[in-house]
Amino acid sequence: MVGNAPERTFKSTERARIDPERLPERLSALAGLDRVRGAAAGTPVYLVGGAVRDLLLGRERTDLDLVVEGDAAELGRRLGGEVHAHERFATARVRTDELELDLATARSESYPAPGALPEVRPATLAEDLARRDFTVNAMALPLASDAKLIDPHGGLADLESGVLRVLHDRSFVDDPTRALRAARYAGRYGFELERHTAELLRDAELATVSNDRIDAELRKLAAEPRPRRGFELLDEWGLVPLADGAGGLIDDVADLMATATWSGVAGRAEAVLAAARGRELPGARELADAEVTLPSEGVELARRYDGVTLALGRALGAAWLDRYLEEWRDVRLDIDGGDLMDAGIPEGPAIGRGLAAAMRAKLDGEVSGADEELRVAIEAARA
Repeated sequence: MVGNAPERTFKSTERARIDPERLPERLSALAGLDRVRGAAAGTPVYLVGGAVRDLLLGRERTDLDLVVEGDAAELGRRLGGEVHAHERFATARVRTDELELDLATARSESYPAPGALPEVRPATLAEDLARRDFTVNAMALPLASDAKLIDPHGGLADLESGVLRVLHDRSFVDDPTRALRAARYAGRYGFELERHTAELLRDAELATVSNDRIDAELRKLAAEPRPRRGFELLDEWGLVPLADGAGGLIDDVADLMATATWSGVAGRAEAVLAAARGRELPGARELADAEVTLPSEGVELARRYDGVTLALGRALGAAWLDRYLEEWRDVRLDIDGGDLMDAGIPEGPAIGRGLAAAMRAKLDGEVSGADEELRVAIEAARA
């Protein structure tokens, strides 16, 4: 269940950056928008949603959302580059050398059932803004040098107050994933839920939404620079329970995956999400509890598990996994199966047995060089 709005205040540094008068200056600094203006050829195009919110906050933004009062896919084709159109939702994703844009035809939405995907139809910009999740994401900025903020729902005032407010009472009923987004924004910016919004969030029923959509939103939360607070809010709100001790583990995993040793072992978001939801913990605890005295023991144990489990194990205290990644897993023999067959070992399981024994001996520093490896391998193969 959702209690009162969390005791959290909007960061003063964020509030200090908000200056609507600087919007034209910040808009002009965004790379590639002159190209969009040229391709639009008089068609009204607007920067919308989170891009406007972050522009007001003075935050850098590389992915931009634009609404077109016209055909979004056609504008995408005029821009050139790689265009992926989604006709059902009248959207198009465009990638060029200098741009990465999400284009959408201005549209309104209706929901045939709670939690269902919306049915859309072309509409005005005003109707498009009215369908959005929170007031701070329901602002628009025309792509013009003298652009003036379009803010029909009081998003600027809520942004200055650090408040998340829905636009209508059925917001969480129509799309319960908005509750997951609320946690992400609250965690990222320190926003509070407006009191009535907090009351409405009690009715968010994630069971009406597919697991794929829920997981997609949770991965976005897990990808945040500091995801812990968002997951803790979801737990406080009774929407997504956290595993015992998950808060600290989320921080530890997020920090771990930013290091050079661990950054490529698993996807950071997947590892953080596993920490939050308690996935892979039995294997991770086995790794953390293991008393590894020989490199060969560590390699044999670590190779049973995927990268996410390894990351959780390291975050739980399996310091020996650093040596596994940095040293042990890359050890290679100087011999192969062909050398054993040349020595008279028949093709079959004995080859594998011999090579495994030689690898253990090499990892543990018991042999050095091809001749010693071959001796150990032959003895094990014949045994």
